[in-house]
Amino acid sequence: MNDIDEIRQVVADVERGFNTHDAALMNKHVAPDATLVSAMGVRLTGIDEVMAASEAGLAGPLRDQYARYEVKDVRFVRPDVALAYKEAYAITADGAPIDVDHTMCALYVLVKEDGRWLITARQNTLVPR
Repeated sequence: MNDIDEIRQVVADVERGFNTHDAALMNKHVAPDATLVSAMGVRLTGIDEVMAASEAGLAGPLRDQYARYEVKDVRFVRPDVALAYKEAYAITADGAPIDVDHTMCALYVLVKEDGRWLITARQNTLVPR
């Protein structure tokens, strides 16, 4: 598998974790010292904060939400640093689209450590309707 396919797999795991309400899978590729910004603008630092917020969100306000993610672009800043742009589309639990266009976009900053891509930063942005 090449680097772009590996990065697409990272995003696919985040999607699968979100849709199955599995915070551990959703954050499987998050670096221990990562900083993520939620769609609500909350900055989370470190895997413990990220996991706590994910577990609370998936059990609470996000428990009835599902999404389909599309990686739109991957750019390499260096061979071991990548920027990945993702669009998120709201879907039903059965996978049917809710909206015509994406409802969120995200920028992932990934680093390759020990042969594995990790999310070191992510910025989520809601798209106004």
